[in-house]
Amino acid sequence: MLLCGLAAALAACGEPAPRKTGGAGTARAGDRVTPVSAVPVGSGVLVDMPGNAQLLVVQPQSGEFRAFDPSCPHVGSLVNPPTGGVITCPLHGSTFDPATGAVRKGPATSGLVEVAVTRSGDDLVLS
Repeated sequence: MLLCGLAAALAACGEPAPRKTGGAGTARAGDRVTPVSAVPVGSGVLVDMPGNAQLLVVQPQSGEFRAFDPSCPHVGSLVNPPTGGVITCPLHGSTFDPATGAVRKGPATSGLVEVAVTRSGDDLVLS
């Protein structure tokens, strides 16, 4: 009886939401990524993309925008938006330069992969 109750409780919870992956997903060149106003100077935001993916969009200096696949090259967990001038992976502590994506401290041995974006009016779009 206890097992039946446990099975019913688990079934009621439903399926867990799929884990987001890094990158542009199914978006294509010219697709809108985010409004320019949503990306704070000196920081950044994780943006949901089609296909259950995310991009990390940063504005290291006023008017300078870059986007990165937020998958840490070490084991693939998603990094956090920059704080205090650094992008950090919460899993093992790798850090990356928010202006270039270059690795600053391992265990990652390579930087974040850049995804080309350009400004189009008040929006950033995939290039």
